[in-house]
Amino acid sequence: MRHTPLALGLALLCASGATAGVQFTVDTQQDVRPISRFVYGVNGALEGGYSNAALTRLGGNRWTAYNWENNASNAGMDYLNQNDSYLSSSDTPGAAVRDAIAAAQARGAAILLTVPINGYVAADKNGGGDVDQTPNYLQLRFEESLASKGAPFTLTPDAGDGFVYQDEFVNWVDHEFPGSAGSAHPIFFSLDNEPDLWPATHPRIHPDATTYAELAAKSIAHATAIKNVSPAALVFGPVNYGWYGYVALQGAPDAAGRDFQEFWLAEIEAAQQLYGARLVDVLDVHWYPEAQGGGVRITGTETAPAVVAARLQAPRSLWDPSYTETSWIAQDSVGGPIALLPRLRDKIDANAPGTKLAVTEYNYGGGQHISGGIAQADVLGVFGREGVFAASEWPLAGDESYIEGAFEMYRNFDGANGRFGDTSVRAGTDDIAGTSIYASVNSSDPERIVVVALNKTAAPIDASIDLANPTPLLGAKVYRLVSTSPSPVAAGDLVPAGGSHLAYTMPAYSVNTLVLAVPEADPAGAAVAIGILLLLRIRRNN
Repeated sequence: MRHTPLALGLALLCASGATAGVQFTVDTQQDVRPISRFVYGVNGALEGGYSNAALTRLGGNRWTAYNWENNASNAGMDYLNQNDSYLSSSDTPGAAVRDAIAAAQARGAAILLTVPINGYVAADKNGGGDVDQTPNYLQLRFEESLASKGAPFTLTPDAGDGFVYQDEFVNWVDHEFPGSAGSAHPIFFSLDNEPDLWPATHPRIHPDATTYAELAAKSIAHATAIKNVSPAALVFGPVNYGWYGYVALQGAPDAAGRDFQEFWLAEIEAAQQLYGARLVDVLDVHWYPEAQGGGVRITGTETAPAVVAARLQAPRSLWDPSYTETSWIAQDSVGGPIALLPRLRDKIDANAPGTKLAVTEYNYGGGQHISGGIAQADVLGVFGREGVFAASEWPLAGDESYIEGAFEMYRNFDGANGRFGDTSVRAGTDDIAGTSIYASVNSSDPERIVVVALNKTAAPIDASIDLANPTPLLGAKVYRLVSTSPSPVAAGDLVPAGGSHLAYTMPAYSVNTLVLAVPEADPAGAAVAIGILLLLRIRRNN
């Protein structure tokens, strides 16, 4: 942990015209922790507002039956259960992933690849609808997928021998992109996609319910195969689709009242002890909130007041032990606050200590609306502050411009790759419902403090900023995401009065990124540490 001899205090006080004020407290001597850049991830292409994302994921139902030897895949219930060339028309091994890996690395981003562990992958790209029209289709239209080849690898496998080997796929990746596992733009591997839902999404290759024992065994076999080929690569699993998958693997017949994730982590840990090294590095889950407003789930595009209100509060279920959302999970399963991230960390600590945490699909809805942008900005702040290792948003609607704008408020707020810092520090508010705040410093530039403040209310908040610090505040630049535009806009500079006072107004329903500059610390102080003590108060006016 870095400590600092500097002390910085800020107070945002309501100015004339505001309807309310709020108090924030940020202290960089407390809760100092690195922010994993991989929380700024997306499923799909790195373009538009996602251009500066640090992680992309090739995941989803299509990849469960992906055949890397010829790039065939099966659509499952998403489209007629047919085999086709949707992922790539090329028959060159690995073509469906090669361009995506190259594009990610060109942008300095990591990529998460899906390794099928179901047991079968598509053999052909014939299309024509449901494979069950072919008698004996499992043998004729699919190839058996095995974790390990047990023989020398080839980069040009026989696509018609009836078998596909996943360790050979990992070897192909390592050969095509050598050294990626430990690079600044690593390649990660995921143990399939939403195995709890295989009978629903891929009934032709897995008609029966997935069991605890089956998924643990397949996870261990495939993780071992991956690590034997690429020891430095990080492996993600089990990629549960949602809450009922977390706790019961979607009603698995061998559940016997046991929490699935606790069982799975304990099985992985036991295998790791035998293997002598970590096999699964990251507990990977998907999280599409079940929260409702006015009886409507927030993950759609609805913007009725009740839905907007629920959407803006929903990120609190990631961490807040005092908040209970309106959902079947909160009311019927846990009977109170979900506090998802602490809950998952507790499972990890009890069963497989040291495992990282990822949320590789999520969406809070309203992508075309400022409420979706605010919720997304809130979630990114929570992921960074709470120590999540990786996260990748899954676009649900055609227009997600405000979600893209929220990403830019952390990764490109000034149009010149301006970014939130790489180190999170304590930030609190006395109005959790109406506001959120996240603060950061940068390990390479301690004179730059970046704060993201959210106004989740329909009224503006005027504020003044008072600074108490051995060296004066030089100034601040402000950027906003507001309802009138889905892109960040510069809102001018804040000039300190006497080196200690700034005035600022947070617009209604807004994401506000403030870049604060302070003079360089004296060399002796910098030698001790590069952290900065910041006390930021926005005091409520009564």
